Amino acid sequence: MTIINSLSNDDHLHEECGIYGIFGTSDAAAHTALGLHALQHRGQEAAGIVATDGQYFNIHRGIGHVGENFGEKNQAVLAQLVGHSAIGHTRYSTTGETAVHNVQPLFADLEFGGFALCHNGNLTNALQMRENLVRHGSIFHSTMDTEVIIHLIARSRNTSVIDRLIDAMRQIDGGYSLICMSKDLLVGMRDPFGVRPLVLGNADGAYILCSETCGLDIIGADFVRDIHRGELVIIDSKGIQSFFPFPPRPSRFCVFEYIYFARPDSFVEGNSVYAARKNIGKYLAYESGVDADVVVPVPDSGVPAAIGYSEASNLPFDLGIIRNHYVGRTFIQPNDKVRHLGVKLKHNANRKQLEGKRVILVDDSIVRGTTSSKIVEMVRRAGATELHLRIASPPTTHSCFYGINTPQREELLAAQFDIQDMANKIGVDSLAFISIDGLYSAMGKTSRKNDNPQFCDACFTGEYPISRVDYDSGRIIHKS
Repeated sequence: MTIINSLSNDDHLHEECGIYGIFGTSDAAAHTALGLHALQHRGQEAAGIVATDGQYFNIHRGIGHVGENFGEKNQAVLAQLVGHSAIGHTRYSTTGETAVHNVQPLFADLEFGGFALCHNGNLTNALQMRENLVRHGSIFHSTMDTEVIIHLIARSRNTSVIDRLIDAMRQIDGGYSLICMSKDLLVGMRDPFGVRPLVLGNADGAYILCSETCGLDIIGADFVRDIHRGELVIIDSKGIQSFFPFPPRPSRFCVFEYIYFARPDSFVEGNSVYAARKNIGKYLAYESGVDADVVVPVPDSGVPAAIGYSEASNLPFDLGIIRNHYVGRTFIQPNDKVRHLGVKLKHNANRKQLEGKRVILVDDSIVRGTTSSKIVEMVRRAGATELHLRIASPPTTHSCFYGINTPQREELLAAQFDIQDMANKIGVDSLAFISIDGLYSAMGKTSRKNDNPQFCDACFTGEYPISRVDYDSGRIIHKS
């Protein structure tokens, strides 16, 4: 899900949403709320649930965390979301308008009845499609690319819900996973390249679709399998049907799911995220080892890679930086005069573990470099004698168009400077990134197949597997 013409002001890459759906239980909305709690890391700005009992659709969408909308203080909200089937969405904020009309799932009364939809990813021809739809009379109520799908389904001349959905998605380009629901169906789909994740689970006969396996664990559901790239699954009272309505495409699963986005206790594409991050740390140590006294992660995302680095380098691991987990969404943002202190809202140096030591600092990525600079300054103030920054991903040199909220390319530090200049700007004694081949080796591949890469790694290489229609036509001007 993308807000039209939005861009990020944060110094981290961010996934823009998590999706969840369940069919065949009387507590569908409650299960969905729990699932969204587990997927909260994928989006913290807004959340919504649509439930149906086969006749009526019940909806709640709101700004804020999942708990703020569906927690203990809002039991009356969940009680109103009656139904045996439900879908839910949690969204990461962008600089576009934060308003309820931009919160998913979307719902519409169409010719065949009620229809709800939520999606994770980005439709790369959404603006082109939107212009054409508006020209022919469609009226949009949000600035989300997701709404384009609803209008395409409404205008389709096919009869069944599924045929209308397939007709709509055949007109769409992009990287996405989606879950939708009619009065008697729950449907899941991944794009033909499989960029964004979607898994299938089962809990006492109720089927679940969600972004990550941690969304299954929280309700005690069993993992069944990943939804395949280009697959459409239909869940109803008779069970599950599977179709492949698109021409086959090579796999291009987003490698950043392993590096940062997915929760470390999840399994994606059959692989442990935690194990992958540890392995990346090990290969990072093989490639860029340096004499030091201690390996310190930038918490929380740098922790598994730092453990792997420590094990491979035979250097001690320690928590030299402590993260404050209780900085909420509503914290008043500092003004420009004190903005440089903002990093201490989330991180503080553990002086005893840093003072007088040569420190290897491990983080998952560098975007603009502003946060890295502040953390480095904080660690030096704590008494570190040397500081070597190691990054568990290759340099981020290009923007993402497939569902990650990234800055303009000219704001990406690695797109402007070479590694030595980046080190000087951040203020470290040395800086190293894992190489692209090192990353692929850590992921269990012999090397990157340059003519047919095994992952989507466009943010590192600039090689985009899916057409960027809106950008290439000049409709999007904020990324390059």
